Amino acid sequence: MTAAENRAQPAPPAPANDYDSFAEAYSADNETSLLNAYYERPAMLSLAGDVAGRRILDAGCGSGPLFAALRDRGALVTGLDSSAGMVELARRRLGADADLHVTDLSNPLPFTDGAFDDVLASLVLHYLKDWGPTLAEIRRVLRAGGRLIASVQHPFVDYATQDPRPDYHATTNYTQEWTHLVGQAAQMSFWRRPLHAMTDAFTAAGFRLAVISEPQPDPAARELYPDDFQDLSTKMCFLLFVLEAPPATGSAE
Repeated sequence: MTAAENRAQPAPPAPANDYDSFAEAYSADNETSLLNAYYERPAMLSLAGDVAGRRILDAGCGSGPLFAALRDRGALVTGLDSSAGMVELARRRLGADADLHVTDLSNPLPFTDGAFDDVLASLVLHYLKDWGPTLAEIRRVLRAGGRLIASVQHPFVDYATQDPRPDYHATTNYTQEWTHLVGQAAQMSFWRRPLHAMTDAFTAAGFRLAVISEPQPDPAARELYPDDFQDLSTKMCFLLFVLEAPPATGSAE
C-alpha cells in the first residue's frame, strides 16, 4: 500500500459504547431530547422525592444533568462515569469542586461502606452483562435503609422489537446504531434480560423491591414534541425501580 493509499483509508469505527468518541454530541442531545429531558430524568427525580441533605451517588452521571438537578434540590452529590470525556463535560457544567470520578461500574467502587443515602443509576445497568458484582458494590456503599433508584430499557420493548425475536427468558446481547447524534452515528451494545432476572438480581444483592414504574412523559413536552409525545404516551419505553437496602436486623433505623 502506498503512502497516499494509506492516507485515504477511513478511520476504523469506534468500539461499541465508546462515549468518549461522541461525548459532546450525546450531551447536547441529552439536554433537550424527549426521552431524556422530558421522560426519564423527570421520572427519576420524581421517584427520588425530597433529596435535600441526602448523600447521593449518581452512578453513570454522563455530562451531569441529573447531578445538577439533584444538587439544585439540596442533595450532596457524587458522580461517576466510565467515560473520561463525559466526566470532563460534567466538570465544566458543575465546577471544579464537584465530586466526580472516572470509574467503571463493573469494578469495585472507590467509596467506603454506607457512604450514601441513595444511589441513582440512570439508564446504565442495561450495558452490563452481569449485574451481580455491580449491585453488590452498590449495596455495600449504601447505608442501611438507603435506596437504589434505577432506570433501564424496558425488557418487553427490547423483546418485541428485536429481529429475530430472542428467547424472552434468556439474557442476550444486541447492538443498535444511534443515528440521531449530530454529525455522526454510534454503535451501542446492550444486554436484554427478562423482568424476573432483573428482580432476582436485585433481591440476590440484598435489596427489597419498593416500586416498579412505567412513567409517562412530562406534560411540558406536549407542545415541544406533539407527534412523538402522543406516541410515547401510549407505549412502553423505560422501566424504573426503587430498591431499598433493609436496615440490619434489630436496627432502630
